Parts: sequence; C-alpha cells; structure tokens
Amino acid sequence: MRVTTSPIEGQKPGTSGLRKKTKVFMSKGYLENFIQSIFDATGGAEGKTYVLGGDGRYFNAEAAQIILKMAAANGARRMIVGRGALLSTPAASHLIRLNGTDGGIILSASHNPGGPEADFGVKFNGRNGGPAAEMVTDAIFARSGEIDTYFIADEPDVDLSKIGTQQIGSMEISVIDPVEDYAALMESLFDFPKIRALFASGFRMRFDAMCAVTGPYAKDILEARLGAAPGTVVHAEPLPDFGGMHPDPNPTWAHELMDEMSGPNAPDFGAASDGDGDRNMVVGPGIYVSPSDSLAVLAANAQLAPGYKSGLKGVARSMPTSCAVDRVAEAFGIGAHETPTGWKFFGNLLDAGRVTLCGEESFGSGSDHVREKDGLWAVLFWLNILAERNESVEEILTAHWHEFGRNYYSRHDFEALPVEVANKVMDGLRARLAGLPGTGVEGLVVKSADDFAYEDPVDGSTSHGQGLRVVFEDGSRIVIRLSGTGTEGATLRLYLERYTTGPGGLDLEVQAALAPMIRAAEELAGIRGVTGRDGPDVVT
Repeated sequence: MRVTTSPIEGQKPGTSGLRKKTKVFMSKGYLENFIQSIFDATGGAEGKTYVLGGDGRYFNAEAAQIILKMAAANGARRMIVGRGALLSTPAASHLIRLNGTDGGIILSASHNPGGPEADFGVKFNGRNGGPAAEMVTDAIFARSGEIDTYFIADEPDVDLSKIGTQQIGSMEISVIDPVEDYAALMESLFDFPKIRALFASGFRMRFDAMCAVTGPYAKDILEARLGAAPGTVVHAEPLPDFGGMHPDPNPTWAHELMDEMSGPNAPDFGAASDGDGDRNMVVGPGIYVSPSDSLAVLAANAQLAPGYKSGLKGVARSMPTSCAVDRVAEAFGIGAHETPTGWKFFGNLLDAGRVTLCGEESFGSGSDHVREKDGLWAVLFWLNILAERNESVEEILTAHWHEFGRNYYSRHDFEALPVEVANKVMDGLRARLAGLPGTGVEGLVVKSADDFAYEDPVDGSTSHGQGLRVVFEDGSRIVIRLSGTGTEGATLRLYLERYTTGPGGLDLEVQAALAPMIRAAEELAGIRGVTGRDGPDVVT
C-alpha cells in the first residue's frame, strides 16, 4: 500500500540514532516517515535481509509490526526478529554479522527512561553490525526532509511470540531465540568452566538488569550456564516502563546495587546494565570501578580470556574518556586511538583491524566481537579476570594503579538546560580557547586548549566540533561537550581528569582529588554562573 506523506521536522539522528519522546514516535506518520527514509537513503529494501529487535520499552511491539509491514511492502526478502521483538543492541549487532545481513533496525533509546511519557528511539546499523556512519545518517536525514510517500503492507500483525518462520506476502520472517546465538558467542570468548568453578567455590554476585532487556541474557548465561545462585540477577524481567526505573547503570540510578555493594554483607562482585544492554557498571564490595578504569583493566588483563590470548591489536577510546587505557597501550607497545563520542567512530578502526578493545566513559566498552558496546560482555570479562587472578576487585584495581598510575576521573551532567543557555556556556569557553595556553588557573598551567576535531585514519573523513578540551601541563584535563542522547533541552557534560602516581596519591576520594579541577572548570567556563544551577544533576 502506498501512502502519501510529507516531511516532519527534526528527524536528524544523533550519536546513536533518532531519539524522541514516545508520543512523538507514535504520532501519525512519524515512525513511518523515518523508516521509509532509512530504506530510501540506503538504496531501497528490495531483496534485502535485515535484523529487527529492541529493548522492550513502551511502543516496541507496535513499532516492530509497523516496520515488518513496511519492509515487506518495500520488497525486503527476509527479516530476522528476536522473539517478542526483543534483542539487546550487542546481540543485534552479532546477528547482523553472523547472518551477513544488509543491516538492522534497533528499537531503543538506550539508557533513557521508557513509557508513554518517556523516550523511544530507532537506530539503523550497517552490514558490519555497527551504527550507521555519519554519511549514512546524513543521507537519512536529507531524505526525511523531502519524503512524500511511504509503503506499508495491509496485513494483520505477525505472531512474534513463536519461534519459527512466517510470511508477509513474499517476505520471510524468522523469529529466533534472542539469547541463544549471543550466549554461544560469549562462550567462545571466555573461560566458562573457570567462571563456573568460581561460582561453585562460593563466589557471590549481584547483577541488576534494571527491568531492561539484559535480564533474559543474564539469567540464561550467569545462572543457567555458569551456575550463579538463583536470584543473582535482579530486576530481570524487561518491562515497558522499566518498572519506573531509569535504566542507566551509574551510581545515581543503580542506587539499589550501590547500597548493597557498600553494605555489611556485600557480594563479591556487582554489575548492572542499561535499557538495551550495551552499557555496564562494575562494582566491588565498597569500591566503584569507573568506566575508564574498567577499560584500562580489561586491556591490561585481556590475555587472561581465551578470546584475547593472542594479544590486542590496539585500543581506542572516545576523547572525553580518561587516558588510563592509553598508559596500558604505551606499556604494551600497541596503538591507542582517540575518537569523538559515538560508537560509530570505532567501526572503521575495528573493521581495519587496528584495534581490539574500545570504550567510552559513558559506561560502554566492547571489542571486535561485535560493532557495538556490550554490557554483559564486559561483566563476563571481569568474571574471567577475577577467576584467573583469584583476587578481589579492589586488589585488582589497586595493583593496576600502582603499575600504571591513577587517572582520577568524573563526569558532571547538567541536564535539561535551555538550549540557548547550554550554547552560551560552550560559546563563552570556545571564545577563550586560543588565549589559554601558557596561562594559569588554580595553580595549574594550561598546556593546550582546542575544539576537538577528528580525522579518521582509515577513510580520511573529518568530524569537527566534538568537544572543548583544556589540557594542563601535569596531564590533567577539562572537557566540556553537549550530549547527543537527550530528548529534552540540552545536557551539558563536564569531564574532569587528574593523573597521579606514587604512594599516598592513589587512594583519595575521587571528588576531593578533583576539587582543583572542579574549581578550574568553573573559573574557565562559568557553568554554574551562566546556568544558575547550584551543581550538576548527575555525578558519575
């Protein structure tokens, strides 16, 4: 069926797809326009195969039915769909690669809240399993501004609760177990017998799935396959509104886990994942592992896991992520790459074989096994290291800091700011950058200051305006950028980093250690003064 439509403003994908309020996606023609724009901008769907699934948030099931009917009407040959229209983002990436499909459509707003009053999102991933490159998302946006027609089959809904094959017209729909192929991949990378023996020895763990999509994956892998005690995985059932939780695995939103891990009877290991399963938080009894430190520890211990015994080709991190992993790379004599925020920037490096591990400070890490960050993968990696080293999380972290030094690090988020206010902060600091080198602030001397630009070493493409950096002579840094993942106003993110070595400087409280950086950031950018905020909304 051919339907006449007209462009709808604002369908520009951000760092990880198009995210809007759920009701916006549910409005007449909104989802349909965007999906048709994806098909049109990528050469049409005729004869192609796609993967489809999402994190189970509100409108997930209905959106999946619309997309299936549109794919059929556009001539797609086959759709591979997770049962119940569920797929974690890393599992979807794996299925794209495993089946050699033409791409995939992932229904998620990642760590954003879900529900009729909250957020929804759609992301297109390419043939390599990773988020579409900027040139593709630019083409999708351009098409959304001129679209006049979309196509949708006038057919009843498909039963996505049953594994097996169905049809819409000539298009085949393969409904699969969303966990099975992903679990097999994890077993090929990590020493499951060794981890199983760890749990059998009495090792206790808590995994908070935050009422999101990782619940079924964690229950199957941690409890059924690895023998963790029943109840190890909490909040395991994916719910349309995530049970009222904010499915963002950080100390603020995963407070139940943090409280348990700081209590008198804390388990040996704690972890959480987000809405679509691509983020992770790792915690030991009484000690929180920052995402930047987690990436560095994984890199330093990678050869303990069977899938990485041959060593790492290189590592990559987003620019705002701390430089901790760079120090590991330097010690191991491998390449270290700094990219803009957004997992799509790692894709070329991974495809070209230049890096094995990647990570972002926003609770995401991954490797060349897929082309997305992967929350449960990171948790299993940590379990493999814990099993091999027979040490606690705190002992592993402490040993790492003594060997490589410590990058004290924190992110301060100022959320839901009026866009013009957030831009005023950015513009004010940007105007000062050229004159900052050589000047002093809070006893620190500025070494360099710039607006980060990136030239891809594989394809030569460039990305400008990726965040404001102020680097001091002692290696400390301040970074300020606007987030691309919010749906309301603007989120201003302030990243603070201070590097120290030697006894006495490795066990400070993080915010106390960063106090000079916090004061320097306010002196340079005046965030509190310009925004009128007393402080950040979220500190991680």
